[in-house]
Amino acid sequence: MAAPHADAAQAKAMLEKAVATIKTAGAAPAFAAFNRKDGAFNTGELYVFVFDLNGVYEAYGAHPGLVGRDVSDLTDAEGKPIVRDMIEIARTSGHGKINYVWLNRADNRIERKMSLIELVGDHVVGVGYYAP
Repeated sequence: MAAPHADAAQAKAMLEKAVATIKTAGAAPAFAAFNRKDGAFNTGELYVFVFDLNGVYEAYGAHPGLVGRDVSDLTDAEGKPIVRDMIEIARTSGHGKINYVWLNRADNRIERKMSLIELVGDHVVGVGYYAP
């Protein structure tokens, strides 16, 4: 049996809180908060991720050790170039959402996922949730 998932409203609330934190505290302190495994920006299956407009992780709540890694060529389980698509959405619209397929580490299954993203300065900030 699959674990219960977070929903769109919870992901949106976390994204709004993350954006506000960057704007009030500044990028570096916000990113440090996003990378804390036991922090407010890493709850259950929800976490904040941030990469720059070149596709380099600046924060990644699920795996902070990947900060600094270029993920511009990252694809989902079906080969969709998700980071490039997120950067394009951020550059053209300033915010949006993208759906893709991703490994849910909680139950080790490939599932549909939706990420909400927002451009803050030159940072692409996102929170994803598994679609029902």
